[in-house]
Amino acid sequence: MTAKPTVLFVCVHNAGRSQMAAGFLRHLAGDGIAVRSAGSMPAEHINPTAVAAMAEVGIDITAEQPKVLTTESVQESDVVITMGCGDACPFFPGKRYEDWKLDDPAGQGIAAVRIIRDDILGRVEELIRSLSPTA
Repeated sequence: MTAKPTVLFVCVHNAGRSQMAAGFLRHLAGDGIAVRSAGSMPAEHINPTAVAAMAEVGIDITAEQPKVLTTESVQESDVVITMGCGDACPFFPGKRYEDWKLDDPAGQGIAAVRIIRDDILGRVEELIRSLSPTA
């Protein structure tokens, strides 16, 4: 892994889970970790309920846009975290892959999305610990 690891979060639409995870990682890790997110079938816009749930904890993801998953984005990342996109993510030997089983916030109310958001926060905090030079 390089001095500054790169993490790629991937979900189907890149509109909820992966955007919340990327928002938390950017917020908590600062410049110490490069953060990317993408979707196997990106939506047109970020889920407004995910935006609202993140705003509740002081993180603004309104400027983000869903992006398409590319082979290059996987190749250029040290850690690839998938969230429900199955086999759509290309595999490269030597990369660290994790699959986070998370409910899809699409179509869910704010109460359900808060639970998903909080689950993502715990996983991102653990990810940061695992990427720390002292880990």
